[in-house]
Amino acid sequence: MKKILIAASLALASMATLAQAWPTAKPITLVVPFPPGGSTDLIARMLASKLPEKLGAGNAIVDNKAGATGTIGASQVARAPADGYTLLVSSLGPFVIAPHLFKVPYDALKDLDPISIAVQAPNVLVVPTVSAHKTMADVIAYEKANPGKMTFASSGNGSSDHLTAELFWLQTGTSGIHVPYKGGGPVMTDLLGNQVDSSFMNINTALPQIQAGKLRALAITSEKRSPLLPSVPTMEESGIKGANVQSWQAIAGPKGLPADVKRKLNAAIVAALNDPAVKPKLLELGFEIVADTPEHFAAYQASEYARWGKLIASRHIKAD
Repeated sequence: MKKILIAASLALASMATLAQAWPTAKPITLVVPFPPGGSTDLIARMLASKLPEKLGAGNAIVDNKAGATGTIGASQVARAPADGYTLLVSSLGPFVIAPHLFKVPYDALKDLDPISIAVQAPNVLVVPTVSAHKTMADVIAYEKANPGKMTFASSGNGSSDHLTAELFWLQTGTSGIHVPYKGGGPVMTDLLGNQVDSSFMNINTALPQIQAGKLRALAITSEKRSPLLPSVPTMEESGIKGANVQSWQAIAGPKGLPADVKRKLNAAIVAALNDPAVKPKLLELGFEIVADTPEHFAAYQASEYARWGKLIASRHIKAD
């Protein structure tokens, strides 16, 4: 019995030492389940540059593990030790969409420990400036008169832009043609080339071309108008209820993070996102800072998981 007690005491002491040492033992790895250069990668690199400062110790690096619509990187984090050194920085896909489209090697609601939603941004319905559609009312009228003819491009089946189009058709009783691409770059190329009629693009992607006069924005999917596009009405202002959509990026760890580590990570992430060197840049790009608590993130993820699962099932959406 004495030996057992001594062993238990040593184990507890070792755990306490590790907890005190965090995050100095090794770098915190921010796993981004997408290629470099996208919005999620941008958020991760901004966080990596600020987390050590906000934590007062340690180092942080970004590791891009792309593939399978983000689920390869997500599953890597789900399998990692829950010690605070491996985190997932991802858009909503691996958290609430991909699990409804195909079998993934993790349970999105049970195998990841939510830390914070970093930012969110709405989608914008855009058309080429040469388009005859000047307003959302024009689009709805055209679709009702010509069902299944207007093309809506997206960055892939099950993407936020695709699901927004499906939600739009559902709520307006209209139909169009979904044209999936492998990423947002080809969508922009063909939209600017007038090869497709429209797209529910993320505001971050569409904004430069809107400002350059090459794309026309018809409606935005946020609850309120964006200060970056104050003349663009919301979907609700355009008479479309229940079609508010936010694309978001969030941070999670493997399930079972120590409570003090998760608390410190959340505080550091919130501070980093609100840092004067970071926040203005994000706002300028069209992001809204969320920086919420683990509890709010968990509740929001559950709500989004149910919402998109219901839409995917009702619209019979399949993966690529």
